[in-house]
Order: sequence, then structure tokens, then C-alpha cells
Amino acid sequence: LIEHLSAALGPLPPAAAALCRQAQPVALAKGQALLHEGGHWQHLWWLERGALRLYYLDRDGQAANKNFYLDGALVWPITPALRELPVHFWVEALEPSQVWALPWDGWATATAGFAPWQALEHRVLAALLQDKMAREHAFLQLTATERYLALRTDHPDWLARIPLRQLASWLGITDVALSRIRRRLNPG
Repeated sequence: LIEHLSAALGPLPPAAAALCRQAQPVALAKGQALLHEGGHWQHLWWLERGALRLYYLDRDGQAANKNFYLDGALVWPITPALRELPVHFWVEALEPSQVWALPWDGWATATAGFAPWQALEHRVLAALLQDKMAREHAFLQLTATERYLALRTDHPDWLARIPLRQLASWLGITDVALSRIRRRLNPG
């Protein structure tokens, strides 16, 4: 974890490095939840290896995927509401995964005033906003086929790792519809 964060941020402040040495490993089985709806998100997670999905359950218990994270991802409660209020989504392993957990409050204190972390937070927040705007545009103005083509361009790594029905949910279509699109685009 220290190596990963140091590669991204440069030398860590001593308090942050000490906290990293105390990080708790979390081994997740496929389908195991890391965070439940109604829970409080209190950690920064480094996904050493594996795949996670963030998803919502609708009134009928149907899952709708919010996002996916693969090997090496850093995931944390980026907004005050995510840190202070119960979450409305789940975080679950799509495959056996190894996650390292750092207490968010400790990390925030240890990196207060650490410019490289603040710059990373800013970049991640900007990318998150851009992704949300692109997703909104896709749902309002693109066909399902166009959304799938954009997915292939933007997230080719997902195609090899994320199950078809999960990708279909993220695209807002059924897995049957996604299979038809893929067959039409890749005949034979």
C-alpha cells in the first residue's frame, strides 16, 4: 500500500506512512459485500487485486450498477455526505478480491495540507463529475448500441473482467439486449 501510494503521490508524510503500515487487509469472496446500503463509509480502500462494483437496489430489489473498480483502484468517500450519512448503495466483490482498508478520518488528518493528495482528490473529483455528465448524456441522447460502443472505447478492461449481465445493468439494458447488440456488431 505504501509503495502504491508513494508511486502516485511521492513520499508520504510520516503520519500517512505510519497509518499505511496499520492498514487492514480484507479478503473478499466473489459476491461478498464490502459496504451495505445503510452503512457508513469510513475507509479509504486500495483494491490490490480483484473487481468491485458499486450498485443500487431499486424498490423491487433489482440491482443497477453505479460503477466498477479493478486492480489498483483507490476508492474513498469523496464527498462530505458519503462520509457523514448512511450510503444508499452497496459495494460488492465481483471476483475474489484483496482490499486494504485505512480509516478515513485518520487518513484525512494525516494528509491534511499534503498537496499531492489534495491534487489527486481534485483530479478524481473532476473525473467523477465528467463521468457523471457523460453518463447522463449517454442515457438521454444515445442508443443502447452507442452506449455499448462508448463503453468499449472508454473501458476496454471492463469487457474482459466484468460479467455481461453487470455490464448490461451499467448500460441500462438487459443482458439479452446486450447479447443482441454484440452479435450484431460482431457477426460470426
